[in-house]
Amino acid sequence: MPVLVMKFGGTSVANLDRIRRAAKRVGVEVAKGYDVIVIVSAMSGETNKLVGLVDETSPLYDAREYDAIVSSGENVTAGLMALTLQEMDVPARSWQGWQVPLLTTSAHSQARIEEIPTDNLNAKFGEGMRVAVVAGFQGLSPEGRITTLGRGGSDTTAVAFAAAFEAERCDIYTDVDGVYTTDPRISPKARKLDKIAFEEMLELASLGAKVLQTRSVELAMRFKVKLRVLSSFEEQSDEAGTLVCDEEEIMESNVVAGVAYSRDEAKMTLLSVADRPGIASIIFGCLSDAGVNVDMIVQNISEDGRTDMTYSLPTDQVKRAEQALAGLKDDGGLNFAELVIDEDVAKVSVVGIGMRSQSGVAAKMFKVLSDEGVNIKVITTSEIKISVLIDRKYMELAVQSLHDAFELEKA
Repeated sequence: MPVLVMKFGGTSVANLDRIRRAAKRVGVEVAKGYDVIVIVSAMSGETNKLVGLVDETSPLYDAREYDAIVSSGENVTAGLMALTLQEMDVPARSWQGWQVPLLTTSAHSQARIEEIPTDNLNAKFGEGMRVAVVAGFQGLSPEGRITTLGRGGSDTTAVAFAAAFEAERCDIYTDVDGVYTTDPRISPKARKLDKIAFEEMLELASLGAKVLQTRSVELAMRFKVKLRVLSSFEEQSDEAGTLVCDEEEIMESNVVAGVAYSRDEAKMTLLSVADRPGIASIIFGCLSDAGVNVDMIVQNISEDGRTDMTYSLPTDQVKRAEQALAGLKDDGGLNFAELVIDEDVAKVSVVGIGMRSQSGVAAKMFKVLSDEGVNIKVITTSEIKISVLIDRKYMELAVQSLHDAFELEKA
């Protein structure tokens, strides 16, 4: 029988009533003739509660035990979902990551999926099982220890199963009814997209859109897994939600598909750095070793053999970056005049595959921001994206103005 993967996030399984609602959706797909793999997250709030218990018990915790604890929430949901389906006379059983097994690397709390053997689940499907309810977010290391895939890892679990079992589609059920042109809480004109290309979704996810985890979109694009984002709380039709698919499946795209934002950004500038080969490697190698995720990078024109280096990073990594660079200046021979930090900035981006063949997008974006009195601090571009760093107080104004200027409310 054809395989369908259905993933239910924490809000979709937050209590028994919602688990029953989700189980009914699964039952509908079973009745259509699918063998279904259901990926479940922990019930809403449970993972945060477990993380809090770990922090309270051992601030400098053993990552292996951390994974053993925080992965337990998904086990509860999987068991409850399987029981609910059995009450509906749907042949179902729960599977923990190690039982499948979902094989991962040994990087606890940030493991990456290595392989998903299909033999165990396929054998049970052959014996009459119609639904395999799999605990998301978790796997098995080469050492035989439980691992977790990082926050939001259930999305990645779902796409990986869809790829391994060559599923017809992977449906992601969440608390929103699809992917929007921007955050509806900021712009009431935001429009739900019927389809969006993998590349656009990947950019939007990496730039701040919270609908899908970035790694899950990367996997879907690599293995050509059709993704559909749906609401758990609305009646569904075959055309419901947003389909994330190949660019070729979209008849004609708007120049700009969406406007994304990231509120928790900071800007760091190293003033008067020696302008010579290897300096950038030293600076960003040091930040990488400290676990700092650098995004936008700008280097000024050299004057008298000195230059300024500016980059953006998440606000919660500023202290770590500051300490790393201080150590580099003291012990690594990096000679800079001053480190200037601005923690009151935000990143706003426009994304669209139509930019490849349409000129003037950057000019229009900058004109719109200029007309609204918004000063641009840093700019980065790619084939299908333009991002700017601006003062945080102007973020919502920028998002609304750009959404209006590119007429994203129109289909």
